[in-house]
Amino acid sequence: MPVIARPAPTDYAPYYATYINQVSENDVLAVLAGQIDATVALLRAVPRARWTHRYAPGKWSVSEVVGHLADTERIFAYRALRFARNDATPLAGFDENQFVPPANFDARPLPDLAEELRAVRLASLALFRGFDDAALARRGTANQVEITVRALPWIIAGHERHHVAVLKERYF
Repeated sequence: MPVIARPAPTDYAPYYATYINQVSENDVLAVLAGQIDATVALLRAVPRARWTHRYAPGKWSVSEVVGHLADTERIFAYRALRFARNDATPLAGFDENQFVPPANFDARPLPDLAEELRAVRLASLALFRGFDDAALARRGTANQVEITVRALPWIIAGHERHHVAVLKERYF
């Protein structure tokens, strides 16, 4: 399995450091592979009565957080695919707060959302494992900022860590 080097600060916009810094390990693909099992196990243990729990008014439910994780990973993996294939077309950003309400995640069983997240992760892993060094070094523009393909799996891993920590701290 290839090892994707930690991205340099010039590989991403400064606000992504919050997520990248969540990952202290050196092998991001191993992190991505291992964390999904831990996250799905955590979600399987959530009682049905807590699936739509919100820790405060206006905050996402547990189900919405999981749906957000899958949506965001899909978007970042799509960016990686486009940039790795040398597509220089600037990509739009997305507003996660606009994505969540129409998705109606609370109407779906949490175990189904957890399995969807697993499927998205397996697809992301297959994608990232297929990139060579040249593809990982390519850059593209998304949300009006430049980013390398190399940075995207690190952001995905750190983004999941961030939200899992919030779930543990504020939801259960």
